Amino acid sequence: MSRLLTVLLGSAALLAATAPPPASWAADAPVSKAAKISKEDWALHEKVLTLDTHLDTPEHFARQGWSMVDRHEVKADGTQVDLPRMNAGGLDGGFFVIYTPQGALSAEGYRGARDFALERATEIREMVAAHADKFELAYTADDAERINKAGKKFVFQSIENSWPMGEDLTLMQTFHATGVRLAGPVHFKNNQFADSSTDKPIWHGFSPLGLRWLAEANRLGIVIDVSHASDDVVDQAVQLSKVPIIASHSGAKAIYDHPRNLDDGRLKKIADAGGVICINSVYLKNTNASPERLAALKALGTAPDSETATEAEIVAYLKKRAEVDAKFPPVRASFEDFMASLTHTLKVVGPEHVGIGADWDGGGGVVGFEDVADLPKVTARLKAAGYTDADLAAIWGGNVLRVVRQVQDYAAKAAK
Repeated sequence: MSRLLTVLLGSAALLAATAPPPASWAADAPVSKAAKISKEDWALHEKVLTLDTHLDTPEHFARQGWSMVDRHEVKADGTQVDLPRMNAGGLDGGFFVIYTPQGALSAEGYRGARDFALERATEIREMVAAHADKFELAYTADDAERINKAGKKFVFQSIENSWPMGEDLTLMQTFHATGVRLAGPVHFKNNQFADSSTDKPIWHGFSPLGLRWLAEANRLGIVIDVSHASDDVVDQAVQLSKVPIIASHSGAKAIYDHPRNLDDGRLKKIADAGGVICINSVYLKNTNASPERLAALKALGTAPDSETATEAEIVAYLKKRAEVDAKFPPVRASFEDFMASLTHTLKVVGPEHVGIGADWDGGGGVVGFEDVADLPKVTARLKAAGYTDADLAAIWGGNVLRVVRQVQDYAAKAAK
């Protein structure tokens, strides 16, 4: 099943709006009165290296008629990241996700997941190769900085859900060789490695195989990502990892009490161990649908698969979704909710341990913060709140690249 359905659940409400979409950032005129971004704030935003730790955009790389270098609109096709919007929002790069929805913990399930994930990794590399004048694969923090200075977008690879590795941890070496530098053990369901935050625990943390997975990540120089993992997994990862870890797309439980979010104690644990919490734009408030809306969505049927459906079929589905949204409006979080999660986390752990991982193209996006073209709003708000230029540089990229360096330095020394 395509992940497009998840994206549509977060973004299709825009299709029902009668007002025009928010003003976009033109590359030659970045300052927008509608977005209330000053020239000074834009200059700062452009100055710092800006990355997002969780871009699900590879979901669209095999989509018929869709190109990363064309300008798209979230209200038209449900996507939130492309090169023009990266330029408009000052996004220099990030971690492009190899995501595999959880399936059977069986030999057959593992084989299918492995093949799917390797194909997705290939699609990422093919996108970069097809636009080598605009994108470049990054393997180290130095790579990201070099590519940014060269005027291109850097592309790290990450794994969301390590289920495709099956019970053969040599596959972690395979994915590392493709360029994976960040990996999470689990997604919405428990698997062979660990418990999920949104499932009933079976391992009470990592499984024995999962502990080997953690050690192998340390050995290879892959950053450990605890987003989606249970609280026990977070605690064990902090305790057992030889290097700092990150949460690539999580939020503050103090703002919204959801299993996917982290309580203040765990925010501090991650930070005290040198890690980084990257703030998500999902799970910010209760957005449960009414019974009437759920019934209408059920009647609408399944969203088309983005890799097999035509663009016309996808657009037609979106229009039908718009009719449902107009009749039974969805409850959506706002930019203010996102900022509440971000600023709370900053107050708990400080700007040296916070990043941004909004879950673009994977269900992220809120009212007033719809796609990556809106990123400068965050810089403006944090600057107005008193955060320094150095703080902004750390939050937007410096903190995550620091962890990448620490993890890879440890692996290099351990290999000697």
